[in-house]
Amino acid sequence: MPDHTAALHPVVAPPVRPRHVPPPRPTGQHARPRSASAPAAERTTEGRDGRRNLPRIAVAAMRVTVLIPAHNEAKQITETIASLRRQERPPDHIVVIADNCTDATAAFAQLCGVEIVGTRGNEHKKAGALNQVLDRLLPILGPEDAIMVMDADSALDPGFIRHGIEYLADGRYAAVGGTFTGKPGGGAVGMFQRNEYARYARDVRRLQGKALVLTGTATIFRATTLQEVVAARRSERLPGLPHVYDVRVLTEDNELTLAILHLGFRILCPPECTLTTEVMPTWRELAQQRLRWKRGALENLVDYGWTPITRPYWGRQLLSLIGILVITAYLSSLAYSAIWLAVSRSARSGRPSR
Repeated sequence: MPDHTAALHPVVAPPVRPRHVPPPRPTGQHARPRSASAPAAERTTEGRDGRRNLPRIAVAAMRVTVLIPAHNEAKQITETIASLRRQERPPDHIVVIADNCTDATAAFAQLCGVEIVGTRGNEHKKAGALNQVLDRLLPILGPEDAIMVMDADSALDPGFIRHGIEYLADGRYAAVGGTFTGKPGGGAVGMFQRNEYARYARDVRRLQGKALVLTGTATIFRATTLQEVVAARRSERLPGLPHVYDVRVLTEDNELTLAILHLGFRILCPPECTLTTEVMPTWRELAQQRLRWKRGALENLVDYGWTPITRPYWGRQLLSLIGILVITAYLSSLAYSAIWLAVSRSARSGRPSR
């Protein structure tokens, strides 16, 4: 099986490969060409719902490459890689993208027997790190390939990849995401997030996997989907520069979800694809994270405007705004009542007794 990451020029020499990792990509006249010969649009068909289907692929023929962008994740990276090793259907290759790390992330990942690729001059955090690798990797991938992107602080449940590629191989879905629970710890703020994630997972199951966002915690993409995203950005059918991730925005995962949907594809977060992820340890960090998500979501919607795809997203933003206004009005009424009561008592206590 070819090793697609041979073109990435790792900056840390990989250790001896375990047996289940594919051998190096063949070279010379016996090498099988990997790049697609036709645009993805020419290989898709339209379903009854008006959305596009990708070509069906035998599940056994699919190859999965996992990309893990990591910035100073020495405490988490070994658990993340271990969850990939425990998969019922292990990935064909794992690449840890060490992004401006100042700790032992790369060293610990190397001990786990995975490929290490370091970023060069990256100023765009996670999105920029992924683009540096995907820019070189995507051109040599074909229709049988899938790319999984997951956070370095997440851990997959054992059936994630097996079920994910089964959905992708059918051709109906261009990308498959996961639902997640929070890892232990964090005290009251951690419990709040775990309850929130549990409600989100329950809502996704109730909607039969129709999630609004493919989160960065873990998502598997058909390689042809990402190739078409790049092509659409290059031809200005989608916003952003010609890379998979738009580095201008705060929420690159939400933006990529909108890009895939605007290309006419379907996405899914099935109940079989589950994982755990790190929680914010303090209320302040949680508030900063949610503010960034809210700002990023609004930026993405402004970029895409009012379309049939964005209408539900605008609706959710409107409901969120109404909720904030209702809570503000309620708290204001409580404050007014307290002030009025205090003034009334003060006035009564100041009257002379008869």
